Amino acid sequence: MSGASTGAPPIRVLIDNRRVRHEYTLHDTFEAGLVLLGSEVKSLRQGNGNLSEAYVRIEGDGAWLVGCHISPYAEANRENHEPTRRRRLLLHRHELLKLDRGVKQKGMTIVPVKLYLKGSRIKLEIALAKGKQHQDRRQDLKARDARRDMERARR
Repeated sequence: MSGASTGAPPIRVLIDNRRVRHEYTLHDTFEAGLVLLGSEVKSLRQGNGNLSEAYVRIEGDGAWLVGCHISPYAEANRENHEPTRRRRLLLHRHELLKLDRGVKQKGMTIVPVKLYLKGSRIKLEIALAKGKQHQDRRQDLKARDARRDMERARR
């Protein structure tokens, strides 16, 4: 059977928060669904979103994405969405408990890493992260430069 799919839905990254990898050490990652309005989905499919100021907060019985900016959809009517509203994350109970435990006991934070389309659904990759100190960032830059130099020398 030629052209048979593997069963996994195709993934298309809509927004990648690259700054997170520079400022934090990522530990555990989770995939969360998002509760979105139709105009938000259409705007995200056009790439009109920003995760740079966003963070995740656990309140009560759920997790919330705070500070994520999704631009209003141009073709929507006057009932367009608010760009920076809080959005509920869809996670399993055991994932919520693990995230809550990490934040309370280990002093970590929950950061959004990337927003992507998985099949027809929009998913958010979040991670338990610990902030890097200035010297840690400098060491990462040195290690990356060293890897680049070795790669150049090998070619």
